[in-house]
Amino acid sequence: MSRVFIKGAIFFAIIFSSSTLLSQSQDEVRANANKLAQALYYINSFYNDKVDNLKITDEAIAKMLSQLDPHSNYISAKDAKAMNEPLDGNFEGIGVEFAIIKDTLTVVNPVSGGPSERVGIRAGDKIIAIDNENITGITLTNEMVYKYLRGKKGTKVSVSILRHPSTTLLNFEIIRDKIPINSLDACYEVEPGIIYLKLSRFSATSTEEILKGVSDLKIKSIKGLILDLRGNGGGLLSTAMEIGDMFLEKGQTIVYTEGRKFPRNDMNASGEGFYRKGPLAVITDESSASASEIVAGAVQDWDRGVIIGRRTFGKGLVQQMLPFSDGSQLRLTIARYHTPSGRVIQRPFKEGDRDEYYKDYSKRYESGELFDGSIHSKLPDSLKYKTLIKGRTVYGGGGVSPDLFVPADTSDYSDYFMKLIRKGVITEYMNEFSDKNRESLKSKYTTFESFNKGFIVDDKFIESLVSFAVTKGVERDDAGIKISGERIKNYIKAITARSLFDTNGYFRVINSYRDAEMSAALDYIKGRIKIL
Repeated sequence: MSRVFIKGAIFFAIIFSSSTLLSQSQDEVRANANKLAQALYYINSFYNDKVDNLKITDEAIAKMLSQLDPHSNYISAKDAKAMNEPLDGNFEGIGVEFAIIKDTLTVVNPVSGGPSERVGIRAGDKIIAIDNENITGITLTNEMVYKYLRGKKGTKVSVSILRHPSTTLLNFEIIRDKIPINSLDACYEVEPGIIYLKLSRFSATSTEEILKGVSDLKIKSIKGLILDLRGNGGGLLSTAMEIGDMFLEKGQTIVYTEGRKFPRNDMNASGEGFYRKGPLAVITDESSASASEIVAGAVQDWDRGVIIGRRTFGKGLVQQMLPFSDGSQLRLTIARYHTPSGRVIQRPFKEGDRDEYYKDYSKRYESGELFDGSIHSKLPDSLKYKTLIKGRTVYGGGGVSPDLFVPADTSDYSDYFMKLIRKGVITEYMNEFSDKNRESLKSKYTTFESFNKGFIVDDKFIESLVSFAVTKGVERDDAGIKISGERIKNYIKAITARSLFDTNGYFRVINSYRDAEMSAALDYIKGRIKIL
């Protein structure tokens, strides 16, 4: 009997015989487990050709899990370590978190600050081809994906993307880079005493990064804090607890979990956080998920601060890692996350239909939700909850809805600008510019303030970029330049700031241009906006 057959038989015999997991249909579960074990035995004993036992066992488990919720997954032994790298390691590649859905490579989230995000790759994008090689219609594995997309810093890879609802492929050129391991992208003083924190994910080092960043600012009295969770797809639950603890009083619930086989478990604040009083604004969008939603929900339910932006993604399922002896893992949903007021964070889904689940981004765009804040007027009373201090109305139904809605602004996003981004033209042009001018820029601009005031991206600079773009296959588009000219200038300045002052400089520039969420956050902290 093969090792893989033993693996399958032990999995069903041991896991399902556990009294904590068996339901009243114990005999039925055992019968089905034996049936699967028998199938493996028959295949090994009587099938005409030799079989890859590891492959068929892994695929059988993966197929079972695909009939459940969108976040229960099987991870092979060789993939288990790699899946955790965005949280606790570093590597070189294109910088995306991904899932293989119906043999299609789907972007779950681009890593903030990574090369894919810089060229405009979005969550929900489907990668159809890599370096002109079609990767659909084949049995795609994580190992294959790593082989395609990882590589040495500076090497190029082209990908063809299908972005719903369009049926036209979008082509991107990505320059591989070292994927940043820091989760705190920016920490700076927006105005005297007002701290801005941009957190890209909840990693093992996030709490330490925040505390160090705030300490390094040497602010005697904090007048307000803005926590930017836009694009933050989540991460470690323990880190979400630590960050939520920064803002809440002792005994206040940060989140609680509850499942069919697991009783309610409340996770409460210690009361030792560094910023438990004072104005607090949390910025979210449709890509803020999981741990981001835990923190935002706690802040909102305890009336600790204001949530600004758009409704979060709605990922609130608790996964338990169940290991196999060969190093592979089963990540199984065992419970749901609830905000302190009782709201379920997870948005509704149809079991077994993962493809439809990840279309939610485009559905929000098509329905107008990203541009219209009145959607809550259509919700039933059953989805209305009350905050725990002031008794304000907040909304369930999946995700955390903002107290102050800010519509998405795409008015200066032309097709021309998106082509420049997708093909990596601006990044490549600015890489060359920075290489040639880095030393002179560093000597000229010794502080961010001097750079921000003195570095001007003029029309001549844009013309040079446009000419360079033509050599890269992006034809001149005067209408697109007119629509997106100022955004292109801001982006160029931000990239230059990053080369001189790291990601802190990048976000200081980006946040200063047409960022309505940042403006609203500042207005709230300075008392110009009241949330009743």
